[in-house]
Amino acid sequence: QYGTFIDDLRLYVRGGTGGMGYPRLGGEGGRGGDVYFVAQERTTLKSIKNRYPQKRIVAGTGANSSVRALKGEKGKDCEVHVPPGISILDDDGKQIGEVNAAGERFLAARGGLGGSLATNFLPSKGQKRILHLDLKLIADVGLVGFPNAGKSSLLSKISHAKPEIANYAFTTIQPELGKIMYADYKQILVADLPGLIEGAHANRGMGHKFLKHVERTKHLLLVVDISGFQLSTKTRFRTAFETILLLTKELEQYKEELLTKPALLAINKMDLPCAKDNLNELMKQLQNPQDSLHLLQEEMIPENTLKFRDIIPISTYTGEGIEELKACVRKSLDEEAEQENAEYRKKKLLLLQTSG
Repeated sequence: QYGTFIDDLRLYVRGGTGGMGYPRLGGEGGRGGDVYFVAQERTTLKSIKNRYPQKRIVAGTGANSSVRALKGEKGKDCEVHVPPGISILDDDGKQIGEVNAAGERFLAARGGLGGSLATNFLPSKGQKRILHLDLKLIADVGLVGFPNAGKSSLLSKISHAKPEIANYAFTTIQPELGKIMYADYKQILVADLPGLIEGAHANRGMGHKFLKHVERTKHLLLVVDISGFQLSTKTRFRTAFETILLLTKELEQYKEELLTKPALLAINKMDLPCAKDNLNELMKQLQNPQDSLHLLQEEMIPENTLKFRDIIPISTYTGEGIEELKACVRKSLDEEAEQENAEYRKKKLLLLQTSG
């Protein structure tokens, strides 16, 4: 059930109150504890909700100053373990921080100061805030496609994931993660993002809930059924070419930058009769998309087209093209990493030259 997967959580956080000062001897109260979000692997937003059912997180109070300890001890900090890949938003929806890798910390609420001469020995209260934790999956590759394109089947073929697979639209109702393992122990993380539908950018279906996960993937892998796609008897049938344009349009209308991500195209169900003829037709259309655009309604045509690094015909049923696809995914990721390294080295060199 989708209900078991939480990808955003609203929390009340408060730093601890400071301790009382000790006027007679000028003693200072301890500072209140702080609240931190700390990224930790194998943590979910659901586990936070279970641990804090009231969704209230308050750090410890600072110790009062006393004859035995003029400087009161700091209150106990509260560390909340969150999954990596969390954006932290304030109550107005403005992003104020993020934690992406295990061990990264974010100060969510600061503790109040202890009482001292400057405050007439009265302590101050801790900072209080309402924060939203917004989970965006972090994966090397995000599978993008309409329902029934065969994304779940593909994920189970290329990785050790065991997603539920059934022959109806909206099979996947929560993101599934799988790892492609290579012979030299290299691992690539793949996320199957639940089926988009036309109008997802306008938040139809589960639109925005899942388009946001695409943002946190390095590469896109579009999965398209060679024989076309029809969501239901009430909607129009779409050819494979139209499907690619519609997927591009959905991504573009949600956030244009998504189209700048490196993209691969897997054309699935090549075991079906007529698949070869359909593939020849599709390749012609993809080489000169402008020639076919006049056949489409204007609202289906994206402003920009996706440039595919590789187009790989596959069949998740027979296994055709699967090994080639895995090799293409790796090659694309390696090339991108090499390019990033080269740019990083260039920047370092420039910095050294300018500082020299």
